[in-house]
Amino acid sequence: MTEHPREPLVPYTPAQPPEQAAEAFYQTLRRRRTVRMFSDRPVSRATIEWVIRAGGTAPSGANKQPWRFVAVSDPAMKHKIRVAAEAEEREFYERRASERWLADLAPFGTNPDKSFLEVAPWLVVVFALRQTDDGGQVYYLNESVGIATGMLLTAAHMAGLATVTHTPSPMKFLGEVLGRPEHERAFMLIPMGHPADDATVPKITKKPLEDIAVFVE
Repeated sequence: MTEHPREPLVPYTPAQPPEQAAEAFYQTLRRRRTVRMFSDRPVSRATIEWVIRAGGTAPSGANKQPWRFVAVSDPAMKHKIRVAAEAEEREFYERRASERWLADLAPFGTNPDKSFLEVAPWLVVVFALRQTDDGGQVYYLNESVGIATGMLLTAAHMAGLATVTHTPSPMKFLGEVLGRPEHERAFMLIPMGHPADDATVPKITKKPLEDIAVFVE
């Protein structure tokens, strides 16, 4: 088997020592919040392109990069997506969701109204590729696309943009509305834009380190 060409690693070296750099990044990232109150203030296509490029740097099984990011700013298409998403959401809240699930959602005040899908200047729909565009196999699909989506969200935050991870279920309508090929499966719908001037978010806390980490030294 022919060995794949290799090249020297060019590591990233932060200006601060590792501990300080890691803390500074945490302090920035901890301000990321899920936002459902957007401004219609424009966001340039170039900004979204750089955010998507950042998501595309994610690792993936056998480097198959099984993702596609469809960025939508067309008002008519955003309206179509909203109408279809709200239809699925009404089914969810009225029929599909269990009482326990609805109780867990109650403190956040979510409901079938997804008007933010038309207010946010961009909708980025993440698709998972069940095979490569030329019919090849992909590996660790959900893991790979999940990592890329996380990096996409982080990049948007670092650009000063707000996001919400919207997962209407089922999401097949997104592929249909956007005319995507059969091998692309909708993974997540992410509105991106600046938060509204009067935006509020639920007052929540994150688990402390001792609840999420175990160190074996």
